[in-house]
Amino acid sequence: MNHGPRWLAGIAAATFLAVAGAGSVFAHGDVTPQAVNTEGLEKLGAEWRASNPYRGNAKAIQIGSSAYNQNCARCHGLGVISGGIAPDLRYLEPGDSGDEWYSERVRKGATRDGKVYMPAFGEVLGQEALWAIRAYIETVPAE
Repeated sequence: MNHGPRWLAGIAAATFLAVAGAGSVFAHGDVTPQAVNTEGLEKLGAEWRASNPYRGNAKAIQIGSSAYNQNCARCHGLGVISGGIAPDLRYLEPGDSGDEWYSERVRKGATRDGKVYMPAFGEVLGQEALWAIRAYIETVPAE
């Protein structure tokens, strides 16, 4: 019994659905950032810090974990392990050297060809929540 053509048709259909679905999920301009309770963290003021003031702060890491799951995991993956929709954040440049890129990206988002690939989170979440997320991300080891 030859199942070759049916098998190939199934693979073609699955590939089409994966590619078509990824495009609609990846360009996700309809994401609404979820508020983050940063109570217990030092207030940082209006001026954005150049580097993460919460690095290694246990309270910030706890808040950042929750905030990540509410706002980032949808695209960047549970446990900071990307499923391929968006970059794997475990591989961000560590420490102060990666803080500038991180800050710009999360504050301003990313748009290409008129499509929002990552919404701007800066004004909605503020730097306390965003630096707490960074503090959490840095605790997850890259494999």
